[in-house]
Amino acid sequence: MRLSFKGRPVIPGYVEGEAIIVDSISFYGDVRVEDGLLPDGRSISGKIIISRRGKGSTVGPYILYALKSRGLAPKAILLASRSDPVIVSGAVIAEVILVDSLPEDIVKLTRDGDRVRVYSDGSIIIA
Repeated sequence: MRLSFKGRPVIPGYVEGEAIIVDSISFYGDVRVEDGLLPDGRSISGKIIISRRGKGSTVGPYILYALKSRGLAPKAILLASRSDPVIVSGAVIAEVILVDSLPEDIVKLTRDGDRVRVYSDGSIIIA
């Protein structure tokens, strides 16, 4: 199965990696800064987060930056909704690729562990 999607590149770049699906993501409260784990025990470290939406707390960017400093940040964040300004600022300071405004189907059709390619123009390929 090969899927392709197109979104808006907010923080553009090219990256390949493994998908992790999260309904909504907040870096304050949803991710432990010590180890990059979600409440359910899955790691976001080096993964490509695919989510319906990001939700912010003003502490979120600092958490994402601390994850980056510890080598635990995700490679990219892909959102079906428009980016929350807090998610954008966190992605900027942590140098994490961010694509938003993707079709909602990306969350429904992608599974944890799928291989994902993110291109600078906002194109996404899932294999």
